[in-house]
Amino acid sequence: MHAVIKTGGNQYRIEPGDEIDVEKIKGVDTDKRIAFQKVLAVGDGGDIEVGRPYLDDKRVVARVLEHGKGPKKIVFKKKTKEGYRRKKGHRQPYTRVRITDIQDAEED
Repeated sequence: MHAVIKTGGNQYRIEPGDEIDVEKIKGVDTDKRIAFQKVLAVGDGGDIEVGRPYLDDKRVVARVLEHGKGPKKIVFKKKTKEGYRRKKGHRQPYTRVRITDIQDAEED
């Protein structure tokens, strides 16, 4: 069974057992359980259930593995013949989660 969830402005196609990096989730410690409520679609083979925009009766449960920073991205600006140069680096914070279950919202 797979699902499509939305978190941090991005959409992810996930299955139980997948490890994904999502935008940093603040206030959650490592090895804690979290639930994603914004489930866009759930499917198993050819049978797909699509929400408008979300499925209210489904949720995805995951366990937080770690918090970290992604690779450094370099931003370089330059205006030729004007002596203007700026170099900046940025590392995007992320939270790595392991998907444990796709379940109905009323289960616990």
